[in-house]
Amino acid sequence: MPTSLHEERLTIVLETLRSRGAARVLDLGCGDGPLLMALAGDSYFTQITGLDISRQALEACGHKLAQAGLAGDQRVSLLSESFAEANPKLRGYDAAVLLETIEHIPPDRLSQVERAVFNSYQPRLVLITTPNQECNELLGVPAHRLRHPGHEFEWTRAKFQSWAKGVAGRNSYQVEFSGIGWAHPMLGSASQMALFVAQET
Repeated sequence: MPTSLHEERLTIVLETLRSRGAARVLDLGCGDGPLLMALAGDSYFTQITGLDISRQALEACGHKLAQAGLAGDQRVSLLSESFAEANPKLRGYDAAVLLETIEHIPPDRLSQVERAVFNSYQPRLVLITTPNQECNELLGVPAHRLRHPGHEFEWTRAKFQSWAKGVAGRNSYQVEFSGIGWAHPMLGSASQMALFVAQET
């Protein structure tokens, strides 16, 4: 059983990927590797590529892989690249995951990320998780602050869903939403997830 919101988020993402038959996964903004490590620890996933622009984070991720005995795992690769840049070499994956990542992106760059992920990479599935701003006060976060100093924004459920529906409509995907973590009857869950599924042509 997951013991924290972080662990529950990882569990739900992995379960969603498996249930949708996504074995080849892009971890966009992988950081020091919490999701990548979870994917690498599951033999179901046959190709796992982590992208991050922080060399320090990638070095930490590589160190974790080495500690886990996965440094030589041919399924896993790390790329020091921005996922806001189009790259045809990243096309053809089953899924791309942005785990608690979009809130670190300046809002005026979100359209660039959209073009790279949905137009260039074109995975069959895209999973995006982000904090639900409506729950901040319940988590002890004052109204004038964000949950993390590195966040550029935090969205309400309505704002996140409006943005995601626009992305889906512009790029021929369908999108569905779910909450992650405990749920308040009025304010929703602490974290929220959008699952984009490419429409068959």
